[in-house]
Amino acid sequence: MSGPDVMFAEEQQQIAMVCQRLQRDANAKAVLLIGRDGQAIAEAGDVEELDVTSLSSLTAGNVAATGGISKILREKDFTSQFHEGEKIHVHITLVGGKAILVVLFDERSSLGLVRLRVKKSSDEMARLFDQVATKAKSKSQPSILSEITDKDIDNLFND
Repeated sequence: MSGPDVMFAEEQQQIAMVCQRLQRDANAKAVLLIGRDGQAIAEAGDVEELDVTSLSSLTAGNVAATGGISKILREKDFTSQFHEGEKIHVHITLVGGKAILVVLFDERSSLGLVRLRVKKSSDEMARLFDQVATKAKSKSQPSILSEITDKDIDNLFND
């Protein structure tokens, strides 16, 4: 699954607020929520100097590659990763199997604090994704294609 199939404005706003709170509470530089397809869903913090599109795509590729490793090792999934850099550290977590939460932080924070705050935020995001899925099912309408008959198609091509 590449990410939430549908996103409603209310839930999009709630997810953005969760990202902002996580960024603040974890004392992180930035937080990104991306779909497993690499598309950005939400962001918070200092992202102006980041190439969010490239970072999102590369992170999704990294998660996919790690998923391959987990299969080789007969693991269900590696739900989190940590990359330690000289200045910036990256914590990556799968959220509800539908999205990837990326937290960028430096020496002003710690891995322990980030992991603690990510756990609470990812649980909240997973509940929001479930809420969106339920809402989408209740609002789904039959496809317009289901109303088209073979006779309609034949008539279209028979002038």
